[in-house]
Amino acid sequence: MAILLVFVELGLFVAVPQGGMLFYDHMRFDLLICSSEYEYQAQPHAFPRSRLERVLASPVVAQASPVYFAGAKWQSPQGGERIDVFVLAFEPTAKIFDVADIDRQLGVLEKPDTILVDSATRPMFGPLTTGRLVDIADRAVTIGGVYTLGTGFLGLGVVLVSTDNFARLFPHRGLDQVNLGLIRLKPGIDPDQAASELRQGLAADTRIFTRAELAAHEVEYWTSRTSVGLIFGSGLLVSVVVGIMILYLTLATQITRRLPQFATLKAMGYADRSLTLIVIAMAFALVAAAFVPATAAVLGIYSLIRDKTLLPVVMTQERLVAVFALVLVMAAVSALLSIRSLRRADPADLF
Repeated sequence: MAILLVFVELGLFVAVPQGGMLFYDHMRFDLLICSSEYEYQAQPHAFPRSRLERVLASPVVAQASPVYFAGAKWQSPQGGERIDVFVLAFEPTAKIFDVADIDRQLGVLEKPDTILVDSATRPMFGPLTTGRLVDIADRAVTIGGVYTLGTGFLGLGVVLVSTDNFARLFPHRGLDQVNLGLIRLKPGIDPDQAASELRQGLAADTRIFTRAELAAHEVEYWTSRTSVGLIFGSGLLVSVVVGIMILYLTLATQITRRLPQFATLKAMGYADRSLTLIVIAMAFALVAAAFVPATAAVLGIYSLIRDKTLLPVVMTQERLVAVFALVLVMAAVSALLSIRSLRRADPADLF
């Protein structure tokens, strides 16, 4: 149970920033330009489109594509519940997504009042069949197709639209305020050097991320500035402490039951170091026996978490090795704690 808890907490702790990077990981860009007030993907704030046009004038930039975000209400034309949906808009010709389903349907987005819907959109939105009419922001639109990517932390449902259809859905917004700018550099240009050069002429209300800087920012945000990261991070720490205590109590019980054997070894001249190695070997045997069923059980739990939360909680070889190394450390610490009373004991007292 302790190993299983470590697996689950670590999986959730790692999956949270991965969920925050889901859309970025499937977008084509070398640099990201955003508002200086940028918090995370779903709350990027906005900046003037003229900043993006200025960046496009740089000789190192091949393409600078605006991306627009907005929240709206989704409702069936027949009435019923109004559900929050996240709307993401871009120029279809820019091909900003590295997703086969989206690339294949870029022509569909160019049709007036037509949307693409993520297949991970929750069942409460109703059937996502092509040709179905729905109301978004009190405007009738047609589902032109479905793509598979995932909604990440953007909301219960995500739809893609062209910038022209975005302007129809949100006429009060206009297109002069951009949420994100995806910059693609010319071949052979170093992103770090390009970012440094572009920052020199950048206004104070915007900032530029390289992919590595963006990933570090998202990880830092989700792990240290949100309650989600703090909960799973502290949960991981607690699971390690619980594992150490469970194993310590188990080893202490085993040592108590085998005091005559340990007393005999001590009377025969075995040093405390040898007895410590015996207890550590016992601890390693216990965790090795528990690791296999815990791994088998967590694969089913990971699958359940993915189905219910859509978080990218998956088992990787690196995680398997990391957890095994961690439980070996837990076993060693537990053994050292449980051996203390045995070290202080005299053979005569043990007999």
